Amino acid sequence: MTGKNIVGIIFSNAYDECISELTGLRTMGSVPFACRYRLIDFALSNMVNSGIEKVGVLTKSNYQSLMDHLGTGKPWDLSRKTEGMFILPPFSMADSGNNGDKIASLKGIMGFISRSTEEYVLFSDCNSILNIDIDELMDFHTEKGSDITIVYKHGKIPALNDVIVMDLEENGKATQITVSPVTEDEVDYSLNVILMKKSLLERLLNEAISLNYNDFEADIIQRNVSRLNIYGFEAKGYAVTIDSMQTYFKANMDLLDPANCDELFAPERPVYTKVRDDMPAIYGLGSSVKNSLVADGCIVDGEVENSILFRGVRVEKGAVVKNSIVMQGSYIAENASLNCVVADKSVVITPHKTLSGAENYPVYIGKAIVI
Repeated sequence: MTGKNIVGIIFSNAYDECISELTGLRTMGSVPFACRYRLIDFALSNMVNSGIEKVGVLTKSNYQSLMDHLGTGKPWDLSRKTEGMFILPPFSMADSGNNGDKIASLKGIMGFISRSTEEYVLFSDCNSILNIDIDELMDFHTEKGSDITIVYKHGKIPALNDVIVMDLEENGKATQITVSPVTEDEVDYSLNVILMKKSLLERLLNEAISLNYNDFEADIIQRNVSRLNIYGFEAKGYAVTIDSMQTYFKANMDLLDPANCDELFAPERPVYTKVRDDMPAIYGLGSSVKNSLVADGCIVDGEVENSILFRGVRVEKGAVVKNSIVMQGSYIAENASLNCVVADKSVVITPHKTLSGAENYPVYIGKAIVI
């Protein structure tokens, strides 16, 4: 079965607080990642690669950067006369908690959901980075006779509120669901990619609203584990959930391993993003670049090692950038040194400055700051 019978719903602000340094002026969905992408690109690409033609993007706050990135949806072939991409307005101006109060947000777009002619709804957050075949997910859902199918990963539970953890039978059926249990063991935890029938969602939402429930994970998923057939579908290949600056930093650094890069950017399931045409990167005489990802438009005259440079970064002669993430338009002056640093857009490091953090505690430099 193809995705043409599925409407996609993406929560662009879910878990913004986890990396508040980066989401102070943008949504989780528009956080830059891996040289040229934004986190929302992975959720969108997963959907359109399976043929989903209608996607609603829920916004709450700080969404100017997101709207600039998404535009009309053309890079994802969602700029259409019918269906396509819908930027859904803020569902609440109040602070509604770490996960954005999904029941309240879904209540706010009930009209969008009810007018959709698709039979199924696929939810996705932006803080889970994975490349998944939605067609396989749909086939699994149908084959098992599942009411709700949750994409999961086996590993250490992320440090987030409202993380669904499942006890699964051999066939993938959930026998017990807990929400954010305290454990050091490896578990099967949700990546917040969830598939169900639209009619079931409407019934569960109406029930939750009438009973004044407000927690999607506990009141809709966990509460119904014995009443519904809930299955887990394991994500294959590279998958990570961003729950802090440390995991964001590590996820970027993971892509310096070609095996992880090949799994996440599988050629049969491309990851699409907004196209910004620029000149190729220029490497000056005497420059040195090792084990790094360097985007178009960069000019490197110094030394770069184990780092990720976004578009338009300039590294002057004598400058050293190691184990760092330097975002678009930043300037590293001569004889400056960076180690374990996350530099936001348009940062300027003046000559002879040295900044050093650690892998488990990278130094963050805010947007357009001059040091």
